[in-house]
Amino acid sequence: MSGPVLDMDGVTVTFPTRQGRQAAVDDVALRIGRQEIVGLVGESGSGKSLTALSVMRLLPPAARMERGRIQLDGTEITTLSPRQMLKIRGSEVAMIFQEPMTSLNPLFRAGFQIEETLITHLRMSRAQARTRAIELMRSVGIPAPDRRVDDYPHQLSGGMRQRVMIAIAMACRPKLLLADEPTTALDVTIQAQILALISKLRIETGMGVLLITHDLGVVAGLADRVVVMYAGQVVEQAPAARLFAAPQHPYTKLLLHSVPKIRQKVHRLNQIAGSTPTPEQMPSGCRFHPRCPLAIDKCRREPPFLDARPDGRTVRCWRAGETFQLGAA
Repeated sequence: MSGPVLDMDGVTVTFPTRQGRQAAVDDVALRIGRQEIVGLVGESGSGKSLTALSVMRLLPPAARMERGRIQLDGTEITTLSPRQMLKIRGSEVAMIFQEPMTSLNPLFRAGFQIEETLITHLRMSRAQARTRAIELMRSVGIPAPDRRVDDYPHQLSGGMRQRVMIAIAMACRPKLLLADEPTTALDVTIQAQILALISKLRIETGMGVLLITHDLGVVAGLADRVVVMYAGQVVEQAPAARLFAAPQHPYTKLLLHSVPKIRQKVHRLNQIAGSTPTPEQMPSGCRFHPRCPLAIDKCRREPPFLDARPDGRTVRCWRAGETFQLGAA
């Protein structure tokens, strides 16, 4: 098929609060093509992980997807039964979670956990699955995989545990990989190896990748497109090179400005004043206006719409593209 591997539109996820159900993910639209890496960035609490979990249909018990559509390779998955979703998870769409030590079962050997995916989805025998698990561990760069296959998660380093998670995710060659902070708590050398591995695998298999991260440096070096989220909404989306060269939303500009520069000596790191609002504390108008240096009365009264630009980017801001004085470090 020539269409996108993931096409989601109008996805809204709510949680119960004292004021009734409030949206933690609000009208999110996202498309990912084959072999494309889309970076999803924003502060903690912006809705990035919930967006990925809505694709996996693994939302927390209190959460509810109120509306929207999610198509995986042309198939609408929001209407599938739990049994049908079990067949899709792992085979068609896979996810690398933030912390492999809490995602891997400490009671089972690493190889066994890879084998279970192969047996469940590909109907392999235990012997066939073990052989394939060793091959997968070798393909993701785990040394001596014929020995490591029998190690428990606590016997592996953080980098190797993350590689086991990638091996599990890639076991059935999924069409879509959701990578939620795949390099968290890893040193920079291992980070580079993991990211290079993900990029290599997407070229070899043709899968699309949603890369969720706080690290804008990682996004700049790996992503084809970038989607910026704030308070549950997409506020800007653009090809990576254009977004980093000329961000249009004030929030995106401030995020980029907060990244430390290697060659710049500073006394204090730049930061965005204030914090991300909770779903029950959403301000009126633009959700970013309490922290925005460009905010005017219109921003406080009227929520901006997501404006599609001719250059392929979208931005949600009444004053998109206007300049302002960035704070000095």
